[in-house]
Amino acid sequence: MQLSNEEEDYNRSLSKFESMLKTNKVLFFDSEEFEEIILHYLDIGKANLAKKALKLALDQHPKSTGLKLVQVEMLVYEDKLDIAEKLLNELYAIEPNNEEIYIQKANICSKRDQHEKAVELLKIALQYTDDYADVYNLIGMEYLFMDSLELAKENFIKCLEEDLEDQSALYNVVYCFEFLDQNQEAILYLNDYINKNPYSEIAWHQLGRLHYGVKEYENAIRAFDYATLIDDEFLGAFMEKAKAYERLKKYNEAIESYNRTIELDDATSYALLRIGKCYEKLGNAVKALQYYNQTVHEDPLLDKGWIAITDFHVRQKNFQKALFFVNKALAIDNQNRMYWKRYATINKQMNFFEEAEFGYRKAVEFGDYALDTWLYWVDILQFLGEFESAIQTLLQATEYFPEENEIEYRLAGLYFMIQDNTKAKFHLSNGLRLNFDNYIIIEDLFPVVWTKKTVKNYIEKHRK
Repeated sequence: MQLSNEEEDYNRSLSKFESMLKTNKVLFFDSEEFEEIILHYLDIGKANLAKKALKLALDQHPKSTGLKLVQVEMLVYEDKLDIAEKLLNELYAIEPNNEEIYIQKANICSKRDQHEKAVELLKIALQYTDDYADVYNLIGMEYLFMDSLELAKENFIKCLEEDLEDQSALYNVVYCFEFLDQNQEAILYLNDYINKNPYSEIAWHQLGRLHYGVKEYENAIRAFDYATLIDDEFLGAFMEKAKAYERLKKYNEAIESYNRTIELDDATSYALLRIGKCYEKLGNAVKALQYYNQTVHEDPLLDKGWIAITDFHVRQKNFQKALFFVNKALAIDNQNRMYWKRYATINKQMNFFEEAEFGYRKAVEFGDYALDTWLYWVDILQFLGEFESAIQTLLQATEYFPEENEIEYRLAGLYFMIQDNTKAKFHLSNGLRLNFDNYIIIEDLFPVVWTKKTVKNYIEKHRK
């Protein structure tokens, strides 16, 4: 690719400067060349080289306001705010109409968390600047720091009106729309933006994301298609497009898009995992397992990969293998309630009831308060003959489900089992009141209790 004259001059200046450092010869540069050299080294994090260049620059151009402003920027970068402020005040006395002075003053205020004052200074800078886009962008950032998202959004929009190509402002304006839960307004804005700048792959990609967020998957795919037409190596757009195809159950197209991401970059465990899930949805178990195995080979610490293999074997009813792989996932994340629930369910299927009880207990311990988790746990405790533990567990469950007939019937049955008839009848009454027809829970889970004539009579008395 051919470089522009400006780029050639810039590269020549850098080479000349670095050559000078190696030979210890002092060469002359104009002040603008020095500014570019210093800012280049700051941008790439080579502060020592930037300092050397600044010292030489000020030796050759001691009265250059531009270089002194670069010096201020470096002082701010090093958090020497008081010294920077003093130098800015000196420059202000010489050039009160220089917008860069106000921008740097605002930068110092921002560093001190004085964001409102920073905005005031930036608004003054607007009166003197030729680069409105940059100042509007800076104002937008200050409003972001203050969590004033509406005002931030307005200023990022003004920035884009001045410079359609400002990608950071484009990302920021979409962020503001999303944070304010204005997805439809964001879609309208991006459509308007694209009418003015139709070859912005970033805009098309963001539009696709927004359509995906409101479940307009066809529109999302259309937007991602445009993004990948403009940039056929846009990995993020191919990934998002694949996810949208999955939502539409177009699994072959999803696989094609995921494969494109693998062609563009090294295979990611996420893409391999999703391809495996797509093949499983298509009924191709062999291919699905192949990709799941590739997923954990690519990233052995990806617990989701081991869980995908676990779920695959559960669906195949191969519980022995499922147990092996869920243990792999738990070795990586042993505080995941959903993994413990799987562990419990698999052990239950294999009639390992003590292990299943432990799994459900851990699931609840780590925050799984779903009704079925409580009930499975209690039913196993009952099967193991641990009636008191089962009762205490159900009483704990009533804190989350105070009016649940399935809990009440189980409490009734358990209290009957331990001969506490008063409490048993109280909970049986609750169960019958909440859902009379579900009294069959007593018959199914507590056959010994069901044989008692007093229980059947009590139920008949409550029949409506």
